Amino acid sequence: LPQLGSQLPPRLTQQPWHLLYSTGRDGFSLRTLYRSGARPDSPALLLVRDTAAQAFGAFSASAIRSSSGFYGTGETFLFSFCPELKVFRWTGRNDFFVNGDMNLLMVGGGSGRFGLWLDEDLHHGGSQPCETFDNETLSHQEEFCIQDLELWGLA
Repeated sequence: LPQLGSQLPPRLTQQPWHLLYSTGRDGFSLRTLYRSGARPDSPALLLVRDTAAQAFGAFSASAIRSSSGFYGTGETFLFSFCPELKVFRWTGRNDFFVNGDMNLLMVGGGSGRFGLWLDEDLHHGGSQPCETFDNETLSHQEEFCIQDLELWGLA
């Protein structure tokens, strides 16, 4: 969180963040993640560590929630610590920021590729370069197994 602070929108840099969901505490379930993060006016920070010890994630100016289509704003971004922090911001090419249903959570998209996706049991995910953020693959491989996942929101 300290490394990401300077990358957040200026209005959020001095705000206190609170852990809303953690696989270590709350188990591995996308449904539980949605319930834990249900603060509609709160931005969200999603942090993932895969089984190869790679850390990456996404920032959304909107709460992470189940939806019938993409939502969010151009403040949304993807990031990776590989080995130092890299941030991938909105390109303006599309507005495929965040979309989640009970089976899948997706951040970024275009041409059938997602910048970051997580499955319903939060055990598997993937990352591909996408038009929304023109990102690199966030993990060492396009598909990965999740070791730990956290969702942070404003206190």
